[in-house]
Amino acid sequence: MTEQSSRFVRIRRGLTLPLLLLVAWEGSSRFGLVDVRFLPPIEEVVLTAKREIIDNELIWQLVSSLLRNIAGFLIGSVFGVVAGTLLSVSRLADRLAMPTFNGLKQISLLAWIPLISVWFGFGEQAKVVFVALAAFIPITLNTYDGIKDAPRDLLEVARALRFRPWQTIIRIYLPSALPSIATGIHLGLIYSWLATVGAEYFLAVGPGIGGLVIAGRERFDMALVMVGVFILGLIGFLLNRLAGAAETKLLRWRA
Repeated sequence: MTEQSSRFVRIRRGLTLPLLLLVAWEGSSRFGLVDVRFLPPIEEVVLTAKREIIDNELIWQLVSSLLRNIAGFLIGSVFGVVAGTLLSVSRLADRLAMPTFNGLKQISLLAWIPLISVWFGFGEQAKVVFVALAAFIPITLNTYDGIKDAPRDLLEVARALRFRPWQTIIRIYLPSALPSIATGIHLGLIYSWLATVGAEYFLAVGPGIGGLVIAGRERFDMALVMVGVFILGLIGFLLNRLAGAAETKLLRWRA
């Protein structure tokens, strides 16, 4: 089987269950098996999406969510790589801070919302901080683990050549930890999108797909809710695929 044929088979298998669910959904709505107030027909969802795009600036809602997600993700990524590097190369920082960090990471992310809302308010700043926190945790952990697993023989070479600490970090630690860091960034991108939805849902309502879902819930407009859910799922899927492709390309040199 060629690579193209194998890819086609994987795509076909991946689409089978979603298509069956869509058929079951449409059949249940059309034949009165479910209350259409709770599960509207697909046609109504499509018309609602069209209405939101034309009349209610759905694209702007999506752009707002994506900008919020990107800002938080970038902040969390930078601080995560820096924190993970510091914790792994400094014995003092490792002993003092890592036990506390391991304890704090067990706290559900949503449990931080009350504190974040007190410290940063309910506006855009609080949402970005919440998203950044979601990305920060996996990136920090993966950076820490990757640097801790740096080859000992390379570190011996660095000592023999009398590398300065920053040279060891740049030339030994970070390159050797790159696969683990890439995995952390992949996870951070996924978690940051989930946090974007949570921030829009639990913090102040504003522009964003989360606000769209809330508006549909308050108006009991399930078609609008389904539009929001589909967009959230689609963007999450695309971000995951994008991160996976970038990770594969970035680490191709290791093959």
